Amino acid sequence: MNQILFKDKMGQDPFDVQKKDLQHKTKKGIDFITAATFIWLLIYGIWNLDSPAFSKSIYTFMAGGILLPLAFAFSKLFKTQWKIKENPLQPLGLWLNFAQLIYFPFLFFLLYRNPDYFIMGYAIITGAHLFPYAWLYDEIGYAVASPIIALGALIIAFQWNYEGITIIPLFTAVILLMLAVYLFYKNQRLVKYQ
Repeated sequence: MNQILFKDKMGQDPFDVQKKDLQHKTKKGIDFITAATFIWLLIYGIWNLDSPAFSKSIYTFMAGGILLPLAFAFSKLFKTQWKIKENPLQPLGLWLNFAQLIYFPFLFFLLYRNPDYFIMGYAIITGAHLFPYAWLYDEIGYAVASPIIALGALIIAFQWNYEGITIIPLFTAVILLMLAVYLFYKNQRLVKYQ
């Protein structure tokens, strides 16, 4: 009986309709994933500098600061919408992105106690924060990329210790690039079959 109350005249759940609208207009977050790929490539360059890990960690924070402007530039390229006033789910994507800030005390601990492992922590947080987008965008790619990045960063740190830890940003960038290509392909199919 309750389900009938939550259906529109076409028999669709309004919540699902709003979710599909958000997915279509944001193109499943491809602008942010593409921007993140470039930032992680920049971070890879930073972690190959001949500088102390503490300095590289600070530069990494600074590089992360260009995510929003870069994502905005990619939104113009991919023709995505950032503001969908008629859709109450629109702010959710941004809130899910801000959720990773709650993990930053862990990063500050690593920065203070062992900055060599800062990049591992940053990659784990990046990967973990992608997981809820699998639900928001109904996209398995996020659910796959999220644990691959998080667990991959941990495995790399265990396997190579300090010597090979600089590979973590490159690994993260490659997984994000694969996710971006996958999203691009899925968005092309979505447009084709509408």
